[in-house]
Amino acid sequence: MAFGLGRALTTHLAVLNFILYLISACLAGWALNRYIDSGSSGVFGYSSGIGNGATGYFLLFALIASVVGLASVLAGAHHLTVWRTDSIAASHAAAVIAWLLTLLAFGLACKEIHIGGSRSKRLKTLEAFIIILAFFQLLYLLSLHAGILGSNYGPTYGAAAPGTGVGPKTPNVGTPAASAV
Repeated sequence: MAFGLGRALTTHLAVLNFILYLISACLAGWALNRYIDSGSSGVFGYSSGIGNGATGYFLLFALIASVVGLASVLAGAHHLTVWRTDSIAASHAAAVIAWLLTLLAFGLACKEIHIGGSRSKRLKTLEAFIIILAFFQLLYLLSLHAGILGSNYGPTYGAAAPGTGVGPKTPNVGTPAASAV
């Protein structure tokens, strides 16, 4: 990143996302359990005591997005500890998948709010957390992406980690083929 924030920014965003995803996973799990116990006709039923027709879909996708988001942050934590090119690819891919699932849950949260909202304050809190997480996951994804693009921020494609000997061969390093014979 050109602003010199780099690893510290990504670490802070990872910690913030981990806390937000953990809270949203707990809220979504609680709400899904209550939604099922409320006597609805299955998870996708419309006769629920805590929500409307979009509630079942929203709860499922919010729970899935939260769990995948937690996995994304754990992959990012691994990348922050090793700080290599191969780990950034894995953490970036996990972050993209988590962001897309969070956007899907975000859309369902907007639909649920548009239909008429929910009766439960915890479900309203979950909707707010998913909307906030869509923004913070994008920031986390962009901070990881800055590591791919800039050599000042993190490892670049083709660069070797210091002291590992892994990376592209340069013509000035190693034994020339003619002198090895």
